[in-house]
Amino acid sequence: MTHPTLVNLRHPDCLFIGGDWVSPLSGAKLDIVSPSTERLVGCVAEAGPADMDRAVAAARQAFDTGPWPRTTGLERAAFLRAMADRLEARADDFAHAWALQVGIPLPQAQMSARLARGYFDYYAGLAAEGFEEVRTPARGGTCVVVREPVGVAAAVVPWNAPLATLLLKVAPALAAGCAIIAKPAPETPLEALLLAECAEAAGLPPGILSVVPSQREAADHLIRHEGVDKVSFTGSTAAGRHIAAVCAGRMTRVALELGGKSAAIVLDDAPIETILGGVLPTLIGLCGQQCAAFSRILVPRHRLTNITEAMAAAFQAVQVGDPFVSGTQMGPLVAKRQLERVQSFIDQGRRDGATLVTGGTRPAHLERGWFIAPTLFTRVDNSMPLAREEIFGPVGSIIAYDSEDEAVAIANDSPYGLSGGVFTQDTDRAYAIARRVRTGNFSQNGRVIDYTLPYGGFKQSGMGREGGIEGLHGFTEVKAVFLPHAPSHLITR
Repeated sequence: MTHPTLVNLRHPDCLFIGGDWVSPLSGAKLDIVSPSTERLVGCVAEAGPADMDRAVAAARQAFDTGPWPRTTGLERAAFLRAMADRLEARADDFAHAWALQVGIPLPQAQMSARLARGYFDYYAGLAAEGFEEVRTPARGGTCVVVREPVGVAAAVVPWNAPLATLLLKVAPALAAGCAIIAKPAPETPLEALLLAECAEAAGLPPGILSVVPSQREAADHLIRHEGVDKVSFTGSTAAGRHIAAVCAGRMTRVALELGGKSAAIVLDDAPIETILGGVLPTLIGLCGQQCAAFSRILVPRHRLTNITEAMAAAFQAVQVGDPFVSGTQMGPLVAKRQLERVQSFIDQGRRDGATLVTGGTRPAHLERGWFIAPTLFTRVDNSMPLAREEIFGPVGSIIAYDSEDEAVAIANDSPYGLSGGVFTQDTDRAYAIARRVRTGNFSQNGRVIDYTLPYGGFKQSGMGREGGIEGLHGFTEVKAVFLPHAPSHLITR
């Protein structure tokens, strides 16, 4: 039984290409399965390679001959603000979609959905500031440094936070003047289709945004397409390596936000309640399916017992269950394969000699759904897979250290470098440690991710930055125009 109207989709059987709702050429469908019940709850159209060709052709026409990239930033800002209004009006639908497909508790999804318009409002403000800067060359005259849109962009987004990761690409791409093709994960197509409805209602010019949910084969066809000027991808490091190699072959611009194995360094002065309040949400939010989760918890050896006991009690108190039931704090993993992956790491950790403190199995009161209890290990060595691999589940590993230098060395001993944090009441100590840890984002006493500020990783956690003005600049090319004097519209009067 299918229920495509659960999120009020107007065209569940169609793709959004060239400003029109069109049937996929193959007639294929993507099934949406609830991770809470393991039941089919809906289906939508699935794009194939030929549909990707249609989307690229529409985007190329819109970019190469249409008005959008030739409008001013101020004119584009008006469209982005209209998009923001539409997102706000559909906030309940976006929230319901996330809870239905991924299993995040509905109140958490609702809170996030209410903030979604902010992405478009923010990039509208940056677009309105313009993309031209007058500079003086060393030999005199004038140079206008212009940021022009990179062209046709492909946005390939994951299933864990499908709306936020999509908006971090679509909003700045549109602000920059690009045409963009959104390829959501097959597990979570609803947000992208809702966004297409918002674009249609806001009057976005045809072809500037297309939405093509698909499986891997069609997605690979899209990133290989010669008509695509930039690929922006969020997902696993393994997939990111493949995309980087494909793009390097034809010098396609690429931005990659990939995996992480972030460390939370607890210093000797950090209160227990601060540690719990900063670490726990990253491990149970989205059932731990977060690239920036504090999955390695580094604690002073003399505090090991105290912190382990407090964290175990907090883990055991988490209410795990149906995301639509009041009081649920953590829902299921997204799929059976993900549950099996997480369970395999837990089993490996026990074989390697780490101590399982709590969790590690399905909660006894949940017979269906891909649930697992919040899981905590102690006596973990940083060489174990528990500490080196991105598990993408609610699994925390406590690692003891004897000195601050050792803690920093452990934090840096990772192929990843996406996020991290330090827990202390001393901001000067926090900043000094932040500058020593090789990671793209770092926070004191918790984790902060803000779409108005840059986000991305070092090492195998990716390249490029999303969010902030850096996220906008990633969808532009820089051109230097040398003139005897500034053009009239740039002369300050």
